[in-house]
Amino acid sequence: MPIFQDVNGLAIKFFVQKDLPDNIQAELCETITALGGRVEAKVPRQGYILVQPGTAEEERLRICWTSTDRPERHFVPYTYVEACKIAGMLLKQIFVENGAPIGMHIHNSIANVNARAALSQRIMHCGGDPHASMQSARVILADPHTEVFGHLVKEYQGIPGKFIESYLWVKKCIEKSAVTYTPLVYKNPGGRRPGEERTQFTEEDEGHLCNWIASKIPYKETGGRTGNRLYQQLCEQSGDPEYAWVSRHTWQSWRERYKKNAARLDNIIATIVDQKKPAQGEKGQYGYVRQPEVKPKRTRKKRVKVPDAQAAIDELNDAVGLQIHAMPVMMGMQQELQGPHGLQAEVFSQIRVPSGTPVDRASVRRSPAEEEMDEDGSDWMVKLGDLEPPQWAKRKSSEELESNNGAKRARTR
Repeated sequence: MPIFQDVNGLAIKFFVQKDLPDNIQAELCETITALGGRVEAKVPRQGYILVQPGTAEEERLRICWTSTDRPERHFVPYTYVEACKIAGMLLKQIFVENGAPIGMHIHNSIANVNARAALSQRIMHCGGDPHASMQSARVILADPHTEVFGHLVKEYQGIPGKFIESYLWVKKCIEKSAVTYTPLVYKNPGGRRPGEERTQFTEEDEGHLCNWIASKIPYKETGGRTGNRLYQQLCEQSGDPEYAWVSRHTWQSWRERYKKNAARLDNIIATIVDQKKPAQGEKGQYGYVRQPEVKPKRTRKKRVKVPDAQAAIDELNDAVGLQIHAMPVMMGMQQELQGPHGLQAEVFSQIRVPSGTPVDRASVRRSPAEEEMDEDGSDWMVKLGDLEPPQWAKRKSSEELESNNGAKRARTR
């Protein structure tokens, strides 16, 4: 059956805007006739008025011939004929409401120019007005893959008679030959609906709860029966078949049930504890954990204070000074040391010999410096009392010969 014929086989009537170019009018007449339609010289009561959108003549025709009494008279762009030919069917005027085109706004989120133009043509071919502003439009078409689409939905979803739709919505409506807006779905805001009863606690539930508390906190004085963790641990057992009853309530409900009925439930718990007689601190009770291992204490080594260099030198000088006080008892102490003992002579040349009264030998022997010199400076021992003089104080045989010949030097104090 030809496209431009109705169900009764009658030709569909068309009126062409008179100021269209002659070649366009001739082409339209030829196509309409070929597809079974008929071009009229006057505006038909039922049929299509082919106009050029955006012209003054189109506006005049709409003002003159738009009427609610003629709902089957439609204004379409002259490209409508070619669109029907390509589609292979008569495109229905679905975007019409109460005899007037539905205003639609193509949002800027649809950035492709060609896509916007094609979408606009589709809307006009099906009776809609794609040039409405965002405020006056009944439908706002936007790209659902952009963030602005979600903002538009939140902004306008509460306004009656205004809809936010995807650009694909136009194609779906044309395929269904009907306008169907995206439905609203109920989103539960939370909480219990008025009149709706929650899961009631049974005596069996209370029995399970009391047995749980009796096993975990048998003695109330230890505390913890109203804490959160006790009931959270209870609900964590829901995977165990033995604790399948736990899932009937949330851990908050179990806690509130005990908290609001503590005086009554404590008596039931006490009865259970008297029967089982668990020892306080038994393994598995709430709040008791394994004692941590005792770590060995680390001992710190005491740091030995190392005296500075100047203090060591002063101590050495004091020790040497005490030994020098014993010099009156040594033989030939003032003689100039020569030969292999030149080092000792150089040392003694730099030591000042104190003058004054003789020092008590007993105090020198008890001196700590004397004991220290015995350990560290044995090569520099001095003669004490009638003991044999140290090795370094013995004179050579040549010096003894000089002494025998009367060349002995006078001893000075």
